Amino acid sequence: MAQLPATITPSPLGRLLENRSTPLICGLDTIQQEMERLPQGIRRLAVQLRLNLDPLFLWDVLTDYENLSRFIPNLASSRLLWREGNRVGLEQVGSQQFCGLRFSARVQLELTEDRDQGRLSFRMLEGDFRCFQGVWCMGTDASSSWLLYELTVQGKPGMPIGLIEQRLQQDLASNLRGVQKEAMRRAEADRKSTRLNSSHSSVSRMPSSA
Repeated sequence: MAQLPATITPSPLGRLLENRSTPLICGLDTIQQEMERLPQGIRRLAVQLRLNLDPLFLWDVLTDYENLSRFIPNLASSRLLWREGNRVGLEQVGSQQFCGLRFSARVQLELTEDRDQGRLSFRMLEGDFRCFQGVWCMGTDASSSWLLYELTVQGKPGMPIGLIEQRLQQDLASNLRGVQKEAMRRAEADRKSTRLNSSHSSVSRMPSSA
């Protein structure tokens, strides 16, 4: 795996974290992106989405590892390989279409879960890139909740970096939208279940007629 240049700071994620409490920078339900072009063909991208949703629903979606391919675009498969405490091993296959041709890439990832901090970091153990690592972060501030995703990627020799860069910029935004859509669906299902249970409880407490 490639070593990242130590002198490149701050990361795009850091800049988005600094700006996340300023609504004019990124309004509700608006996506903001940052990107850095690093030496050796490395790209570091970050994307932020502000939304009105309990971050616990976001966490539940992102850690539903076996079903990620159902709601994250261009993810063909996601398979849980192992779990050791808060560390998880996944195998994922992504699929893309370039110029009418379909390409796929496979990675085995190690993820570290920090539910209390709303942080899910990952790094590639093996796969079709020289470097593939990043982090999901989520939380709330004074105005809304937020979801941040940072990815650092380096293709293998011969990979067209310009094409990879273009696709990544599109995919990061669509990935966040996919997570958002599924989290909102689960939140709505939870609200309906709560209302239904509350209605049943009210009926059960009504006095019976003599």
